[in-house]
Amino acid sequence: MSDSTAKNNSSDKPGKADKADGSEIQAHIDRTRAELAATLNELEDKLNVPKQLGIAGHRAKSSFSRDPLPWVAGAGVAALALVGVVAATVRSR
Repeated sequence: MSDSTAKNNSSDKPGKADKADGSEIQAHIDRTRAELAATLNELEDKLNVPKQLGIAGHRAKSSFSRDPLPWVAGAGVAALALVGVVAATVRSR
C-alpha cells in the first residue's frame, strides 16, 4: 500500500488526528477571540473621552504635586500673554 492510499484510508474515518486538529482549531479560535476582546477593550478605553479627561486631570494633579514650579511659570507666561493681548486691543481703539 502506498503512502497516499494509507492517507486516504485514514481520512475516511475520523480518528485521534482529526480530534487533535479540531482541538487545535478550537484553541486557535479561543486565542483569537481573547485577542479581539483585548483589542476592543483598548479601543474603548482610548475613545472614552470622559475617562481620558479624568486620567489627564489625575496626571496634571500628580505633576503639580511633585513639582509646581513649571505650572506656576506656565501660568505666569499665560498671564503675560493675556495682558499683552488686552493692551494691544486697548491701544488699537
